[in-house]
Amino acid sequence: MLARIWSASLYGINAVRVGVEIDVSGGLPSTVVVGLPDTAVQESRERVKAALRNSGFSFPMRRIVVNLTPADLRKEGPSFDLPISLGILAASQQINPQLLGDYLFLGEVSLDGSLRPVSGVLPIAAAAASMGMSGLVVPQANAQEAAVIQDIAVYGLSSVRDVSQFLDQPEQFARTVVDLDKALSQDADIGLDLKDVKGQAHARRALEIAAAGGHNLIFVGPPGSGKTMLARRLPGILPPLTLPEALDVTQIHSVAGLLRDRGQLVSQRPFRSPHHSASGPSLVGGGSYPKPGEISLAHRGVLFLDELTEFKRDVLEFLRQPLEDGQVTISRTRQSVEFPARFTLVASTNPCPCGYYGDPIQPCTCSPRQREQYWAKLSGPLMDRIDLQVVVNRLKPQEILQQNLGEDSQSVRSRVKIGRQQASQRFQEEPIRCNAEMQSHHLRRWCHLDEASQGLLEAAIRQLGLSARGTDRILKVARTIADLAQEEQIQASHIAEAIQYRTIDRMT
Repeated sequence: MLARIWSASLYGINAVRVGVEIDVSGGLPSTVVVGLPDTAVQESRERVKAALRNSGFSFPMRRIVVNLTPADLRKEGPSFDLPISLGILAASQQINPQLLGDYLFLGEVSLDGSLRPVSGVLPIAAAAASMGMSGLVVPQANAQEAAVIQDIAVYGLSSVRDVSQFLDQPEQFARTVVDLDKALSQDADIGLDLKDVKGQAHARRALEIAAAGGHNLIFVGPPGSGKTMLARRLPGILPPLTLPEALDVTQIHSVAGLLRDRGQLVSQRPFRSPHHSASGPSLVGGGSYPKPGEISLAHRGVLFLDELTEFKRDVLEFLRQPLEDGQVTISRTRQSVEFPARFTLVASTNPCPCGYYGDPIQPCTCSPRQREQYWAKLSGPLMDRIDLQVVVNRLKPQEILQQNLGEDSQSVRSRVKIGRQQASQRFQEEPIRCNAEMQSHHLRRWCHLDEASQGLLEAAIRQLGLSARGTDRILKVARTIADLAQEEQIQASHIAEAIQYRTIDRMT
């Protein structure tokens, strides 16, 4: 007898509907899975057999063929365990098959018949809603995550036996409901607070501008000057995630398998800090079945690269396309997958190999050749994409010993929100969210300069040898500074301050 059930497979962060066809016929007892299954899907034969028996069902001692359609799409992971189990039960007439075509099923089964959580449930739930399915049946641990998509009924069940009872009497089971407002507001604490930072008014101002405009930022300074301390406090002054942003971030983390213990909406902006020994694929993503890397996991949040010059140059070059386009494209022989990667890059580095070039107390022991080789690790095109380049100097003794706390993150965040609101009103008909995402036509429209500002910028281009991209970065930063001042027109003072954040250009 033949049975057909719907499930889904992930293609990047998008889900594709997969048909699970089960045929139980005469012949020697065997179970065959076809349709490009990976090892985890192949192994489902033994898991399903033990799960059905331990759940009180009988496993048919006949020839069983499991076909996963479309046949040319690679299927991976244990999420097909549940639909395969239900298909075998339906084909052997042990459960009611009436609702199998209306719902989408996924879940891993344990040997005792209980359902275990799987990855990628949120994008599958979104796809199921667009497919017009009546509902989605998932393991109980995935129910809160899937129910974030409110256009489809989600049922979280604990075992294969519970699913069989649901198919007989669906009205006896309540759909899972999530309060999105509550989910977004949870864990809304600031985290590391900017008030703990002593001195460094210039660097604090750069952090505020970076948060308000979504600008990339690099801190250059000697060891112990507070570069890492400053960078780790950037998430605390960023505005909270909006619902569309939270959904984007949660889908990426769901595909990466990082929501199994949380099972709900990601309510805080991500902060990712890979080690300098990280490889290119670990940053951009990859693998036989492409998965998101660190830069995609930092989507709508912060990617912090500590000791930037210790990263391999070829690894850093992987950042150029995502910084410009806001997405990563991973190509394989049979497929090409895109992951979103709209993040704020924050980096820190020493000014030279010994770390003390330009320090007023500790003399530098590096030769000019060593310093040149040190900075050669950072290509010009990469540095052009970093809007704010800030020198962080050693604290003075009176600053170290001061007892007064600096301005806290909550106060800075309130100003950042004002700056973002100015930009959002300007971009309400555009597919961009902040000033750092502006393109050339946006600059021509919203970054008009008066005569004084024009002359100042032309002088900076000549003296610093700025490229067209570097000039555009200055205009974007100046636009953000004007937004923080709640001024519609960019002034010469805004241009002057933006030029001050091209420190490395001035050094070189």
